[in-house]
Amino acid sequence: MNDQRPVVIIIFVFLIGLVLLTKLFMIQVMDDSFLKRAERNAIQRVVDHPYRGLVYDRKGKLLVYNNPIFDLMIVPKEFHVGDTTRFLELFGISKEHLIESYQAAKKYSYVKPSTFIKQISTNDFARIQDFLIDYPGLFIMTRSIRSYPNPIASHALGYIGEISGRQLERDSSRYYVQGDYVGLSGMERFYEDELRGNKGVKYKMVNVRGVDKGPFKEGEYDTASIAGHNINSSIDMELQRYGEKLMMGKTGSVVAIEPKTGEILSMISAPFYDPNSLTGSDFGKSYSVLNALETKPLFNRPIMATYPPGSIFKIVQSLIGLQEGVLTPNTTFACNRSLVACHNHPSPVNLFGAIRNSCNPYYHQAFRQIINQEVSSNTFKDTEIGLNAWREHVLKFGLGGTLGVDMPNEKKGLVPNSDYYDHYYGNGRWKYSTIYSLSIGQGELLVTPLQMANLAAIFANKGYYYTPHLVRAIDGDKNKIPQEYLTKHEVGVDAHHFDMVQDAMVQALYGTAQRALMKDIQIAGKTGTAQNPHGEDHSVFIAFAPKDNPQIAIAVYVENAGWGGRAAASTASLMIEKYLKDSISRPDLEKYVITGNFVY
Repeated sequence: MNDQRPVVIIIFVFLIGLVLLTKLFMIQVMDDSFLKRAERNAIQRVVDHPYRGLVYDRKGKLLVYNNPIFDLMIVPKEFHVGDTTRFLELFGISKEHLIESYQAAKKYSYVKPSTFIKQISTNDFARIQDFLIDYPGLFIMTRSIRSYPNPIASHALGYIGEISGRQLERDSSRYYVQGDYVGLSGMERFYEDELRGNKGVKYKMVNVRGVDKGPFKEGEYDTASIAGHNINSSIDMELQRYGEKLMMGKTGSVVAIEPKTGEILSMISAPFYDPNSLTGSDFGKSYSVLNALETKPLFNRPIMATYPPGSIFKIVQSLIGLQEGVLTPNTTFACNRSLVACHNHPSPVNLFGAIRNSCNPYYHQAFRQIINQEVSSNTFKDTEIGLNAWREHVLKFGLGGTLGVDMPNEKKGLVPNSDYYDHYYGNGRWKYSTIYSLSIGQGELLVTPLQMANLAAIFANKGYYYTPHLVRAIDGDKNKIPQEYLTKHEVGVDAHHFDMVQDAMVQALYGTAQRALMKDIQIAGKTGTAQNPHGEDHSVFIAFAPKDNPQIAIAVYVENAGWGGRAAASTASLMIEKYLKDSISRPDLEKYVITGNFVY
């Protein structure tokens, strides 16, 4: 038994050797991937970033497209620089930048690639690409930035930027990594999932000198990126461009809506900025400059600014009074200026005359009848009950809450209830005389310009609206837009009540907005002059046209421009003409608006 032991050991060693020789033969002869790995020491995993979806206007004109840029990536483990001075000159960076970027990359991962120099232009890439072979551990990753052939609609379209650490933490999908770009505002942020597309991955073989030796295993493990969906927006490019021309040098908002669909035709926040300034390597610098300006050009006024609606709110009061049955078209009040100030017009007036002449005392008295319907003999309790009932009516008009527009950061505005006044005055310590300023759209009442334009759409539609939205189709398919933008919202006022109101709004232009009149287009509108304790009053106007077949509803709010019949009404009238006729027949009015001389 002992004599056989060496034989067994020899056989065992022989079998192990045979296995090793067979494996070595497979590695060296049959499978060359290991040989290639040895030759280059690394397989690079390169993310193939998709092209972001394009954005078009409602007529198919391009608003946003992509331009290629190049990020210089670094793998710290493989990185080596011989002549530092030459390296710094070639890449146009300082020694401090080199050290900081290398340390940041090393902190992120010693073996994984991360961004070393961001957003290299096409020209700079052409200059440096032939020298990359001299610097192991460096390679180029192609990305794209947004470009705007027509530098308009900056607030509506939004911008993209590098994802933040906080956003990465909230990314439950784990789609994003450090250095990725995401939508940060406007449609770019709201439709991020649709626009971004899906990443692909390519595996490349690179030797020790960084030379690309081709795809690993002929691309067997590669996956292609999928471009993002294209979006057809509801914006009318020419109307948007013209509106920005009119609002140049002013502060305020213009929102135009197609009443029958809720599609936003134009959304202007003034002052605005060139969206091309927030692209490329100068993004951070440009953003800091814009953000520091006192005029706040980054502030999206149509959905974020809140103002007293002023006299345009009198239309809402009229409709609530008619629906409640406390007002009729023949309800008449004297223009009693001891109650509240008013301008010169005939007195007394019925409801039609009150709308036409924007009579403040009329609505002071009408609002009292809406609020104090003697449900309780206690005037304080009766006012509380009446206010809360009134507020429920107002909320149905899309006020006091977000409308649900396809943009982030929409504000609610404010429609106060009894709790609001209890907080300030105490329970049972306020009554109608405390809240009467609400009657004419002042006081605590606050709305956004988008909500004002939506009111105009409600008046045009005789009692309903569709949620205002900027998307018209996705990849050319209208059926792909969210269902909530196809849902009709009723405001709870009978359609026949709007007939007289619409007629009065047509006549209102002859009273307070004669500059807005056009010979061949019948506009129904309402001016407002919102009080401003910090300076000149704000100019407000809402309208729709044509009166009998409304195709556009519009709200204009120009800060510190005085009466609504001046800046706001003139701007709205020109916008309506531009949209319906594609031309302007009143150059004097256009000059009046552009120059901003609203003193007469």
